[in-house]
Amino acid sequence: MAVSLNASQLECSSSHRAETATRESSQQRNQPGHSTEGTHSQGTTDPSSQPFKVLAVDDSAIYRKLVEQSLSRERYAVLFAKNGREALDLFAKHQPAVVITDWNMPDMGGLELCKRIRSDFRDCYCHLILLTSNSNKEQVVEGLAAGADDYLTKPFHSGELVARVEVGRRFVELHRQIQAKNRLLEEMALTDALTGLPNRRAIDVWAPRQLSAAARHDFSIWAVMADLDFFKKVNDIYGHDAGDTALKTFAEILTAQTRESDMCARLGGEEFLVMMTHADKEGAKTAVERIRKQFEGTTFAFGNHTMTATASFGIAGFRGTKPPDWNALVARADTALYAAKHKGRNRIEFEQVACDVGV
Repeated sequence: MAVSLNASQLECSSSHRAETATRESSQQRNQPGHSTEGTHSQGTTDPSSQPFKVLAVDDSAIYRKLVEQSLSRERYAVLFAKNGREALDLFAKHQPAVVITDWNMPDMGGLELCKRIRSDFRDCYCHLILLTSNSNKEQVVEGLAAGADDYLTKPFHSGELVARVEVGRRFVELHRQIQAKNRLLEEMALTDALTGLPNRRAIDVWAPRQLSAAARHDFSIWAVMADLDFFKKVNDIYGHDAGDTALKTFAEILTAQTRESDMCARLGGEEFLVMMTHADKEGAKTAVERIRKQFEGTTFAFGNHTMTATASFGIAGFRGTKPPDWNALVARADTALYAAKHKGRNRIEFEQVACDVGV
């Protein structure tokens, strides 16, 4: 059956849940919008297990009751509002999938409500159904132009209302599937498939913003280029699976030895890049030295063979009021890396001349 609550009941329910939540396991996270009885439990991520939220907006108690009765046999969590402003408040709190709104209401009509939902909640897709006693085509066109997806004339047939809500359900569920796939594609586009680290594209998006923030808030930032030494020999002697294992292990060490505010990325092949913030030169060197030593001390076993590997590092830094070009900073770190290779590998080298004072 449908779960129906008005605004005052929702407020009482929210208060009760707040008290209950304090007694729940600390491992559970609070989720917004769980204010109706019968909603999915905290931690549930399967959208199909969640009740389908419908917001019905009408200043007529009779029509609100008709909507409730029409949807009573379906698995809906129905919210009710008496006017447009109350509906906006409920929409912001619960983000229902379908909104059924009357056209003519005091304070804010259905037409204005549709416009406000579309303009104020662009990232939250919902299916809007307008109820109107006027079947004039010009008015219908006006309602659809305001953002409504569908309309139904009063007095409505309860079966038709349910059918149109089901159409809205299909649209919303399809939209959610597309959003989930787009998020996955975006994540895949910014992630290195082998190591799970961000890739070059991801750091090219992130780093320029961090450079601007460093200049604006006056903190230091370091670009650390890392390259596994003699990596081609590892592949040639032990095979590409061994090379992949070395790359993944190095990525794990990078992640373990850096802070959440830093960013580690694989640029391609055996090249990695670490962006460190809020550290002086000695602090950056200490952090990179930990990475170098841990990787150097790691023993890899492949069948009856064991091996060790090393990495070289080049570091370039910035602190000042005018951020450098991101690619230029990486090029400077790469030059320092080349110096580390030239001086014997398995070492750390800083750029010879800093871009700005204070690093």
